[in-house]
Amino acid sequence: MFGKLYTFFSVKASFLVSVFLFEAGSAICGAAPNSVSLIVGRAIAGLGSAGIISGVWVILVYAVPLHKRPLFQGIFGAIFGISAIIGPVIGGAFTSNVSWRWCFYINLPLGGVAMACTAVLLKVPDRDTTRLPLKDKILQLDLLGTAALLPGIVCLLLSLQWGGSTYAWNNPRIIALLTLAAVLLIAFCLIQVYKPSTATVPPRIFCQRSVLSAFWATICIGAHMMLFVYFLPVYFQAIKSVSAIDSGIRLLPMCLPFVLSSLATGVATSRVGYYSPFILAGVVLMSAGAGLLTTLQVDTGPGRWIGYQVLYGWGMGMAFQAPNLAAQTVLASRDVPIGTTLISFSQLLGGAVFISVGQNVLNGQLLERLSGVDGFDTGLLAENGATTLIEQLPEAVRGVVLVAYNEALRKVFQVGLVMTVLTIIGAGGLEWRSVRKNVVREDVEGKRGEQTIEGEIEEKVVSKVEEQEKGKESDDDGKTVVVSNQERVHLDNKAA
Repeated sequence: MFGKLYTFFSVKASFLVSVFLFEAGSAICGAAPNSVSLIVGRAIAGLGSAGIISGVWVILVYAVPLHKRPLFQGIFGAIFGISAIIGPVIGGAFTSNVSWRWCFYINLPLGGVAMACTAVLLKVPDRDTTRLPLKDKILQLDLLGTAALLPGIVCLLLSLQWGGSTYAWNNPRIIALLTLAAVLLIAFCLIQVYKPSTATVPPRIFCQRSVLSAFWATICIGAHMMLFVYFLPVYFQAIKSVSAIDSGIRLLPMCLPFVLSSLATGVATSRVGYYSPFILAGVVLMSAGAGLLTTLQVDTGPGRWIGYQVLYGWGMGMAFQAPNLAAQTVLASRDVPIGTTLISFSQLLGGAVFISVGQNVLNGQLLERLSGVDGFDTGLLAENGATTLIEQLPEAVRGVVLVAYNEALRKVFQVGLVMTVLTIIGAGGLEWRSVRKNVVREDVEGKRGEQTIEGEIEEKVVSKVEEQEKGKESDDDGKTVVVSNQERVHLDNKAA
């Protein structure tokens, strides 16, 4: 949806609305008196966040030429890594020392500054699509497709979240949710195929080789990244008995290499021109790091879990930006907003789906491994967090539960490893296109276009002369028909 909004409406206005929605949602969450208000606030903030993520890439397209974008995307990746470092630490500090509500309130001044800077500094030229009548713009938004996609994804996520934990997989609620999700998502696909002119995801864009490969690669990246970023702190809290703040700090060996690698890869891609070698190398390093993380044990020392994270984080930094850059490189300028939004959506989708998958795997493994342990009440799993659970156990069963919890987490990490390895399919499918050669080709095509326009103008001038000569009687003085400068300018404007 946001890809369409940025295509047919003002980029600046759309981005400001997205930031406002994020701010409004954060304010509602911070002041939420109950869980329903918190859910509503999170939904509004999530909608705004989706618009912000898409808008950043669209603004980058208009502000920076293609051959320089890898550097700036590397900077964005570094900022993402830095926020991943300080976010859990700040959130843990607020929760422990002030209130969890400040995890949301802190967004308000930051968003206010962002809105002010955007309103004053951002200048994006108008396009032909933004000048369409409002009715035509609304018709281009694919409201029917959106009405099928959003509830379909919600049903899918709810079924994955509840299945196997809140309800059994054969429960009528779960079956109904899965069935409804399948019907709605299939309906969305059919709408895209049979109404391509207004499709949210036009088939001509989605079926392009690099875009399709980038879509798959980014789903996998979003999936395994969220699995490791979310469940590694659980490992540190449950197995190593550290606080929420300390568990966030122990992710630094993953996040710092990610920041440095993103910057280095951005610089290298700008100079070399090709992004494919970096994502392929990154997938290899990520897979090695992910494989090593699946070997974590109760007694694994700092040297190992630090080294494993460094390897995974460095590979992630090399691979993270390439899919988005590939979409920008292979698509025409008018399709870039939709392409970049599609890639951003795939990353969010992969993360959202596999967080639920990981939680299901963890809960299922814990129930399976702990149900037969004497003196352990499986009801504690639903009532307590990771750290609280271990602390409440009697000494007689604590060791057994620790081992079971560690093995359950390893199964989750194995899911992450599978998704990491599957990323190679998307990485290998990307076309070897150079962002630097693309600039040269655009310049050549631009010159050819100018020559073509000049030729068309000359043809129109000659045609005009011939028409006037035919319509005018020749005289004895041999007067010559001449096209005036004013008339030539008029013809030039028509040709342009």
